[in-house]
Amino acid sequence: MNDDKNHPNLVDFQPYLDEQLKDPTFKKYYDEFGRQFEIAYALLQMRKKSKLSQAQVAKKLGTSQSNIARIEAGNENVTVQTLEKFAKAYKRNLKIEFV
Repeated sequence: MNDDKNHPNLVDFQPYLDEQLKDPTFKKYYDEFGRQFEIAYALLQMRKKSKLSQAQVAKKLGTSQSNIARIEAGNENVTVQTLEKFAKAYKRNLKIEFV
């Protein structure tokens, strides 16, 4: 991930997360809230790949830019309905599965 010339200080988060998950207290909270952050990160990555601003996505979803920022920061527990709106905005399909 360090190959991004605009952000040379970026690091791969996964090794850090793997180490933190060894701590039972951290793991407990991650299990509670981690999925919310994974969804937020996925939404952020889709927006960046689409080269859209938060304001542009907000307009497509009929919401405010600040709401998109909260969602992407993992500070909002999004509904399936909201995820469907994101999928439509990015011309993608939403697939939810239990594994």
